[in-house]
Amino acid sequence: MEKHDHRDIIVGRQPVMELLRAGQAVNRLYVASGARHGSIRDIIQLAKERNIPVKEVQPKFLDALSPIANHQGVAAEAAPFRYLELHELLALGRPQFYLVLAGIQDPQNLGSLIRSAEVCGVSGVIIPKHRACGVTPAAAKASAGAAAHMPIARVTNIRFALEELKQAGCWVVGADMEGEVCYRQNLSLPIALVIGGEGSGLPRLVKETCDFLVRIPMYGAVSSLNAAVAGGILLYEIAKQRHQE
Repeated sequence: MEKHDHRDIIVGRQPVMELLRAGQAVNRLYVASGARHGSIRDIIQLAKERNIPVKEVQPKFLDALSPIANHQGVAAEAAPFRYLELHELLALGRPQFYLVLAGIQDPQNLGSLIRSAEVCGVSGVIIPKHRACGVTPAAAKASAGAAAHMPIARVTNIRFALEELKQAGCWVVGADMEGEVCYRQNLSLPIALVIGGEGSGLPRLVKETCDFLVRIPMYGAVSSLNAAVAGGILLYEIAKQRHQE
C-alpha cells in the first residue's frame, strides 16, 4: 500500500467538498469502491472539473489512509495547509474582526471555533506555532470545511501579535470570567477576540495585553463553558452588534 503523510489527508464529504470549492491544491481524490451517489458524485464531478485524479479504492484502503475513523468513503490528498504570517493576514485588507486562540489543544475545539468564525464573518484566525493544535485533518473535519475558506496565521508569540493588532487599529478583547458581561459591552469596534486554552484560560501576559475583558453570564450550577462553545457565543454577539442596522 502507498504511504502517505496523514497531515496531508483530508477526509469526510463536507470537508473535502469545501476543500475543492475553495480552490485548495489537491493532488488526488480517493473514493470508496461503489460510492458514487449523493454528495460523493458531486465531489467526483468537481474534482474532474479541476483535473484532479480520482482513484477508486477499497474501503480498507481508506481505513488505513484516514487519520480518523469516520472518513465517509472519501479522502483528498491535499497539499500541506498553508498558514499566513500575521503581516500577510493584515495585508488582505479585510474588515477588522479577528479571532485569536491562545493555546487551544483539542483539534475538535479548534475546528469548531474555525467553523463559528467563518460563519460569523471573521476575517482571520491567529494561532500559536507552539504548544497548541494546528490545522490537522481532525480539526479540518471538525470545521466542516470552514478551514478551507478561513485565512489562518501562525505566530511565535501571541502577546506580540496582539500588540501588532493594536497598532493596526484593533481593540483586543479577552474572554475571561473577570470581565464585564459581554452583552453590556460595545463589541462593534474593530476587534480581535482572544480565547484562552481549555482549562487554563488566558495566559497572564496575554490577559494583561487585552484592552478589556468580557464574560458570558452563567445561570446554572456549572460555572464554565467549553472553549469552543464560549468562543461561538462571543463571536455571535460580536457579529450581531456589527450587523445591527
